[in-house]
Amino acid sequence: MCDTCGCSITPGNRATAVATQAVPVLEGLLAENDRLAAHNREHFARHGVLAVNLMSSPGSGKTLLLEATVEALRGELACAVLVGDLATDNDARRIAAHGVPAVQIGTGQACHLDAHMVHDALHGMDLSGIDILFIENVGNLVCPASFDLGQHHNVVLLSVTEGDDKPAKYPVMFRAADLVLISKADLLPLMEDFDPARAEGYLRDLASQAPMLTLSARRGEGMAAWLDGLRAQHAALRRPRPAAARPHFGVLRA
Repeated sequence: MCDTCGCSITPGNRATAVATQAVPVLEGLLAENDRLAAHNREHFARHGVLAVNLMSSPGSGKTLLLEATVEALRGELACAVLVGDLATDNDARRIAAHGVPAVQIGTGQACHLDAHMVHDALHGMDLSGIDILFIENVGNLVCPASFDLGQHHNVVLLSVTEGDDKPAKYPVMFRAADLVLISKADLLPLMEDFDPARAEGYLRDLASQAPMLTLSARRGEGMAAWLDGLRAQHAALRRPRPAAARPHFGVLRA
């Protein structure tokens, strides 16, 4: 647990937390985070960069998806990646091996990225000539959903190895999603208990209109729709549009 996202405040200790002013402090931290997230968003807009925040539980395939994505977009859209992990730079090194700028963000004990971490990491990355910046968040289906990083879109991965009821169990995360990717689809024949239709039903129960796409980064299944969505969102970023709620990956809608 970390001391900034509120995950240390539980129903059992809430009264104590309120009495010791933990809640007001948390609210202040979140307000400051939102302020810096707006600054990050201005930074992305100034450079014409589409920022995509990838969130999931650990081991859902975020890094493999990024490897396949940057390879598929090579020569078409220039990509860069910020990678958040509690420790090691393993994932950043995997991404960098594809010739893509990658900066590792070590969060220490924090179970999520925040706008300050992203802001500091951007000082180590030249966004000139970058079209899409992927932010690979810490593997966690709880805390990352509460922190605006300045991104344009939230993409949540749901691996077929996890269970199709995750949207019901982690509603805050899946309500925050602009797109849900069912990952590791090549394992579906082995996962008889995972039903993509049932997973989507749980998502719709949250009143979410986010598209859901099934793909396998390892075998390339479903990747075309994901890549088309990125292309469309990058193109939309360069076109003037009315200020409104964050748009979904509309190209992926059924």
